Amino acid sequence: IPAQAVISGDRVYASGNIGCTREWKLVEGGVRGQTRAALENLSVVLKAAGSGLEHVIKVNIYLTDLVNDFQPMNEVYAENLMPARTCVGVACLPLGAAVEIECVADVASKN
Repeated sequence: IPAQAVISGDRVYASGNIGCTREWKLVEGGVRGQTRAALENLSVVLKAAGSGLEHVIKVNIYLTDLVNDFQPMNEVYAENLMPARTCVGVACLPLGAAVEIECVADVASKN
């Protein structure tokens, strides 16, 4: 089973997250719902690694329909974080997801 995140030095490298439940069912709401859920799932992974969305420094987003889904995904994404980002159109994602999000974050300071 691949790791959901790896810590190297003071960085967390989080694997891609899709908008699914713990039971591996895609959430409803199309790309908006899946983006929201993917970010929530990513937040859980980062918290477990001693970080959080507020510490994200780089994001990669993969969309199966870049032309039609970029704007609705971006509206949800903009509610949460705005670090450096790359968006890429891909042929398919796990479970037929519309969006997958991975990131690099700083480990939260213990000060």
